[in-house]
Amino acid sequence: MAKTRRIMLQDMKNIDMLCEILDARIPESSRNPDLDKIASGKKRMLVLNRADQADPEATSKWLAYYRGLGYTVIATDSKKGGFNAEFTAAVAQCCEEVIRRNEQKGVNRTIKIMIGGIPNVGKSSLINRLLGKRSAVAEDRPGVTRQRQWFNLAGKYDFMDTPGMLWPKIDDDEVGFRLAFTGTIRDEILDVELLACKLLSTLAMLYPKAVVKRYNITEVTADAPYDTLEEMAKKRGFLLGRGQLDTERMARVFIGEYRDGKLGRMTLELPKHTGDSADV
Repeated sequence: MAKTRRIMLQDMKNIDMLCEILDARIPESSRNPDLDKIASGKKRMLVLNRADQADPEATSKWLAYYRGLGYTVIATDSKKGGFNAEFTAAVAQCCEEVIRRNEQKGVNRTIKIMIGGIPNVGKSSLINRLLGKRSAVAEDRPGVTRQRQWFNLAGKYDFMDTPGMLWPKIDDDEVGFRLAFTGTIRDEILDVELLACKLLSTLAMLYPKAVVKRYNITEVTADAPYDTLEEMAKKRGFLLGRGQLDTERMARVFIGEYRDGKLGRMTLELPKHTGDSADV
């Protein structure tokens, strides 16, 4: 992370714009506060990625919220086609002054864009979608991009894909859990049953019907998540020896199904001042 920060600081002087990729399910929790310092004075654009897995009503609120703060912002799932025109239009809007200045000087050069964000937020996948081919290495796990990579689109835009970068210390436990739910923090360092119970408690407050329907259980409550996890394991037939429930296996399946969007489109936080309990 420290090396990535140094690289970004060194390259920023040659960049026209920082395009920060966020997770549409947790937009504010997936923002790296260090990028405000690194990209100080540069044009900024936000992309709410994985919008196909997020609650569409919540995504609309986030788009309005960030636009109200003066950001150029769009939403995408980084998988389906037909995204280039929307993206390049947003870049043109964000870099309008740069483009106009180049035209006035008669300078014909590409717009240089740094693609940044936290690990496993879909930066490389988004670039591959723009290019229409698998050029940037991308997998659904953190830490795949190890070094910066440059790519060109239509001779007009140069993209620099950077490794995912978290900030040094996550002070807010709720932010840390949201990052863990979506796979930004490596599963190997977490207690999977604790994480599953925390996610169950969160969904019990936000999308309880979706959990009940998916696992055919009686109810899900925020104050007894382990009881719910046991009922889920029983319904799925996850058993150890002597009839003991395999709640660890159930926890892994549950977290995996949430990340794959099998529980439905869910957003775990909303912008401030919307009047909802999930406000950040």
